[in-house]
Amino acid sequence: MTPTAGAAHGNHRATYREVLAEPRFRLLFATRTVAITADALRITTFSVLVYATTDSALLSALAFGIGFLPQLFGSLLLGSLADRLPPRALLTGGYAFECAAALLLALVRMPIAASLGVVALVALATPVFSGASSRLIAQALEGDAYVLGRSLNNIAGSGAQLFGLALGGATVAALGPHRALAVSAVLYLGCALAIRIRLPRRRSGATESVQGDGGTVRTSLNGAALLLRGQTVRRLMLGQWLPPAFVAGAEGLIVAYAGGRHFAPGWYAVLMGCLPVGMLIGDVLVGRLLPPPTRERLVVPLAALMGLPLFGFAAGPGVGASSCLLLLSGFGFAYGLGLQRPFLDALPQDGHGQAFGLLGAGGMTLQGVGPACFGTVSAGIGTGGAIALAGCAAALTAGWIHLWHDPATPKPVLRDLETTDTPRKAHTA
Repeated sequence: MTPTAGAAHGNHRATYREVLAEPRFRLLFATRTVAITADALRITTFSVLVYATTDSALLSALAFGIGFLPQLFGSLLLGSLADRLPPRALLTGGYAFECAAALLLALVRMPIAASLGVVALVALATPVFSGASSRLIAQALEGDAYVLGRSLNNIAGSGAQLFGLALGGATVAALGPHRALAVSAVLYLGCALAIRIRLPRRRSGATESVQGDGGTVRTSLNGAALLLRGQTVRRLMLGQWLPPAFVAGAEGLIVAYAGGRHFAPGWYAVLMGCLPVGMLIGDVLVGRLLPPPTRERLVVPLAALMGLPLFGFAAGPGVGASSCLLLLSGFGFAYGLGLQRPFLDALPQDGHGQAFGLLGAGGMTLQGVGPACFGTVSAGIGTGGAIALAGCAAALTAGWIHLWHDPATPKPVLRDLETTDTPRKAHTA
């Protein structure tokens, strides 16, 4: 542990400069940002390629979503590998695998079903790689430095996603979809080389303790069951999954709302950009300016802020009002910063990688399901009403969080996973 990380205990308010001074975090932060850009480029380009080949909006939408939905299954079946394998080899192999998949899509003319299968395989393995990366970050940073590290990742992730979407459009227009996929492969290859060269070789602390346990799938399923059986971990995961999933359901209706209100062409893109812009502002202000206890006290109000502005869409607001409502909703995403430290404190010592992989995979899967659910509801109550209903669901979730969230206790009764030594050994042995 570095001195920087070690200083960030208790109520000490860390700074972004301190966090970025940690070499391991800096490397993981940079490669993750580049990889998210490559992901957005690959996903959008593949969707364009499928549409150009089939002229099917359904298959194009499936091509866009197939990179998210299998992640939960991957976490449940393979998640334990994030704790069992040496992290440098795992991350290098993960980026190399994504590079190979992008090259395969770029260079080989495959049936659409086979192409979708390749993308689904990448999504299946993604929680393992992301879980290993998150575990390394948790080892490198402590206390408020860890929370700010997550904040930086959120900020960079939102920016990289927006940049990747824009880069995808420009690259497809200039080079065509196949060459654009090759560009994403080059970005993945750069990440793999950076990890292989710059990340110190370290054996996973749990590697030797999990041999002969009956196989990866059994260990992963047992580990996921152990995590979700603990009430506090289960609540903290649901608390981080549900509000973003409901807001994603609202976000998926923005294009239809703009069309139904006859907004000028292009305004839907402005509206869709308001949520991530609000997220960026919220993460910077809440993460940088507020001390740790205040961030944890504001979890419920900020979670409510995600949903309450969306009520306004029931009145059919115009472009300006809609933009403000979405900006406010995006700002509320900063509520998650107040749950980072309690979540880390709640985890069993040897299961961080799988827990982080499950957290990310569950969130991505539910955010893929949300638009489908509220899109179905909109057929009966209209897009404005469905967006307002999504906001109501997010606000109700904030009320549920209020029932169990105790901001006065940095480490609340979070050790329900550790009531005895036996369950933990079952997970790691």
